[in-house]
Amino acid sequence: MSVTGILGKKIGMTQIFDEKGDVHPITVLQAGPCVITQLKTAARDGYEAAQIGLVEFVKASRVTKPQAGHFAKADAPPVREIREVGLDSLAEGEEAAKAGDRILVDIFESEKFVDVIGTSKGRGFAGVVRRHGFGGGPKSHGHMFQVQGSIGASSFPSRVFPGQRMPGHMGVDQVTVRNLRIRGIDLEENLIMVEGAVPGPRDGYVLISKAKAPPRERRGFAGAGTLDPLKASKKASPSKKK
Repeated sequence: MSVTGILGKKIGMTQIFDEKGDVHPITVLQAGPCVITQLKTAARDGYEAAQIGLVEFVKASRVTKPQAGHFAKADAPPVREIREVGLDSLAEGEEAAKAGDRILVDIFESEKFVDVIGTSKGRGFAGVVRRHGFGGGPKSHGHMFQVQGSIGASSFPSRVFPGQRMPGHMGVDQVTVRNLRIRGIDLEENLIMVEGAVPGPRDGYVLISKAKAPPRERRGFAGAGTLDPLKASKKASPSKKK
């Protein structure tokens, strides 16, 4: 079995031009290298998965004795970030993954879309205008336009409903962005370029995995080569002579 994802870091955003001259905003991600620190099996753990860690420089003093024993069992270097990813069925001639194997960005060479999971930026304590997109009140003199106004009721129901949108802590949430198109892969530097934005700050950890439900791509969906089925059917049908 092969793994379906890899750990990485967000490098930043830029833009590229395709062969038609169209510009595409992309996010550059460092994907790996990672190492498999443990394999979960259905017989022992009740499910099948691979525990992977992002290979980075970690001081020996930062690794506890239980962690050091765990890494030594898999013959893996000490790592800071560990996540679990799913496993794919084996293709013909493919070897099964085992503890200690390296995972590189080449697992996405045959993929067109990926899902990215990251932690959003922390915004601290935010009001309803920033946190929930409220319009606010009047902005004239004497008004506090960024407050949410009344939240309760008088005689009925005489209480505040649970889940009322109010000011509070914003950000530092796990955010999943699905079906980001792969615009390029650098095998030497372990970089992958995806179209669109990815949650989190620069150097933030992200989990990149193969798209679970990639979109269906229609032939000739855009550009001058798009074929209008209605016009094509009228053109193909024999014209009636008047």
